Amino acid sequence: MSEKQYSMKEAMLFSQRIAQLSKALWKSIEKDWQQWIKPYDLNINEHHILWIAYHLNGASISDVAKFGVMHVSTAFNFSKKLEERGLLTFSKKENDKRNTYIQLTPDGEDIFLRIMESYHPTGNAAYTGALPLRDLYGKFPDIIEMMAIVRNIYGDDFMEIFERSFQNIETEFNEEEGKLKKSEKTEQEL
Repeated sequence: MSEKQYSMKEAMLFSQRIAQLSKALWKSIEKDWQQWIKPYDLNINEHHILWIAYHLNGASISDVAKFGVMHVSTAFNFSKKLEERGLLTFSKKENDKRNTYIQLTPDGEDIFLRIMESYHPTGNAAYTGALPLRDLYGKFPDIIEMMAIVRNIYGDDFMEIFERSFQNIETEFNEEEGKLKKSEKTEQEL
């Protein structure tokens, strides 16, 4: 066993610093996220489930819970509400009867794409708070240390799904007239 390389004070200061900063940042993000999706009569969990269903294209409820950082019952219950609104469908796979899978309906994909198109960065405090850093360094912060911490907590699978969703946006969406729109090429390929 290796010798302890940190003091209790150092450990507590780090834990509380990250906790308090995360809470402050989350409060701001939560407010902005709710404002962004409010016109679509969705809550954050419902939007996150649509996001996951879009990017995983046939996610199990367990996948939704894991990637959405929510309890399985929360993922199931909010997915059920989305199904009742005609935005998701539930299914079982022939070779996997134990897991329940969700898939966006055409209406679900439509609302997801409209939400993406309605994004305005000026209404996002994290974005505007990071602008001085972008101006100074020529790019937004990579947040690589935060990603490393999350990877150590939730694992490689979580981070692979996390990265895939952002890669999908990079490859499947274009900016047209100041709005994000799914590229025509991607729609034709499907």
